[in-house]
Amino acid sequence: MDSIELLTVILTVILGIMVMLLIILGVVYFTSKTKSNTIKEENKNKEQKKKVKKCKEYTTESIMNFMEFDTVVDNMISQKDGMRYIMVVECQGINYDLMSEVEKNSVEEGFVQFLNTLRHPVQIYTQTRTINLNSSIQTYKDKIKDIQYALEKQEMQYNQMVRSENYTQEELNKAYFELTKQRNLYEYGKDIIYNTEKMSLNKNVLNKKYYVVIPYFVEELEDSNFDKEEERNMAFSELYTRAQSVVRTLGVCGINARVMTSNELVELLYMAYNRDEAEVYGLDKALKAGYDELYTTAPDVIDKQMKALDKEIEEQALAKAKEKVSQAKSEKQKALQGKKEKKRDLIDELAKLMIQENVQILGTDIAENAIQKIEQEKKGGTKEDGKKTRQTRARKTKTA
Repeated sequence: MDSIELLTVILTVILGIMVMLLIILGVVYFTSKTKSNTIKEENKNKEQKKKVKKCKEYTTESIMNFMEFDTVVDNMISQKDGMRYIMVVECQGINYDLMSEVEKNSVEEGFVQFLNTLRHPVQIYTQTRTINLNSSIQTYKDKIKDIQYALEKQEMQYNQMVRSENYTQEELNKAYFELTKQRNLYEYGKDIIYNTEKMSLNKNVLNKKYYVVIPYFVEELEDSNFDKEEERNMAFSELYTRAQSVVRTLGVCGINARVMTSNELVELLYMAYNRDEAEVYGLDKALKAGYDELYTTAPDVIDKQMKALDKEIEEQALAKAKEKVSQAKSEKQKALQGKKEKKRDLIDELAKLMIQENVQILGTDIAENAIQKIEQEKKGGTKEDGKKTRQTRARKTKTA
């Protein structure tokens, strides 16, 4: 073998080795790429699953878990699945700085008495609200329309009186005085509306409200063998007693206080949870729009008791009416039965009375004879009755 052939063989072997290396590198490249793609897809699927899981956890979270109350029922706020109830007393503030020293001492002594009489925890809560003057302005405008209508009517009457020339000067002066009063009232009302609108546009009108929050825990019950409704009723009774005690002791300080109703508690919570939106979108608008699914209120407990009492009265009245109707029917039936039993006697008495009334027509002898026959028939029966009785006995004897 010469050198050329040897070189050719060597080149062929080298080319074969290079081709084999290229094939091996291609296989390795494709396998690694496939593995990287699968790993990317798996990571992508995991991320998507995590996102879906996070989304599900967020959507299933109840809004009631975010809020600190369950519901509003019987003038109380229920918390922690009925384990805690709250009743709120609204207080009217007093102007302490404008009082005299004697009045200040009286208020301080009353407040000390209020603190000394407390046998349970309380919380003093203050809420600042922006007064919405739109409803007040609209009320003023409606009243101004009525005043304007009355003013136009009086102007027409006064002009008619002047044109007719049938009234004295004194009567015209009196009518003009009434017209002037009505015109001044109309102008005064317009000024009030203008100033109120101007005041509401330039700045917010704020109002502070003061509350005493009274809690009650179901754990305070000595016996735990009660259902939810019984626990709620006992909580209401205890909270109402505490609230009335707070109202009385605050009255010594000159502070007017009262227990808030269920709807007022809903408004209080709405203002607390929607402080920014409440100025523009109040509770009345939210209720009209139907956004009251988050808040549930029960009727006032006094209204519920009145309704139950009305129902009890109606049921007892119906039962009594049925009883008296049945008694009246039985008495009427008894009267009918007695009249049936006395039918013959009544007929005889009425017959005698008719004969006595017609004595002059019948004659005395005939009348007396007829009355005797009636009495005889009443005692022993007439001859015809005797014959009928004998015939009946004879038939029975033959049959026997």
